Amino acid sequence: MTIPPFHLAFPVHDLSEAREFYGGLLGCEEGRSADTWIDYNFFGHQIVAHVTPTAEADSPGSNPVDGHDVPVPHFGVVLPWEEWEQLAEKLKAAEIKFVIEPYIRFAGQTGEQATMFFLDPSGNALEFKAFRDPDELFRK
Repeated sequence: MTIPPFHLAFPVHDLSEAREFYGGLLGCEEGRSADTWIDYNFFGHQIVAHVTPTAEADSPGSNPVDGHDVPVPHFGVVLPWEEWEQLAEKLKAAEIKFVIEPYIRFAGQTGEQATMFFLDPSGNALEFKAFRDPDELFRK
């Protein structure tokens, strides 16, 4: 299954922090930029960090999923299993504070997936997940 790339724009408080986090830690290639925004190649998708220095970070809501409080809103990407494992180890080594630690959700059920949630420096919630069987992504 091929999923076309998406585009997502989101607020950040500081472009230098965004560069360090998205470009440095996550390894996203920087595209075009201006004084108030930066495009990134987010694992094959385009995301745009728009600086909004006066915006107050709202405490995100959450929904219960598999015994965890999943932050809402959030965005992220589905990675190949091995790439997800490598990123989880990289984030642990960088001492990222996880909202939901890396774990296997829905183990042994339809939709079994590896998942983890953490926040960027501006408080945006990110989810990274992986499926051993990519066909499980939309299976009911």
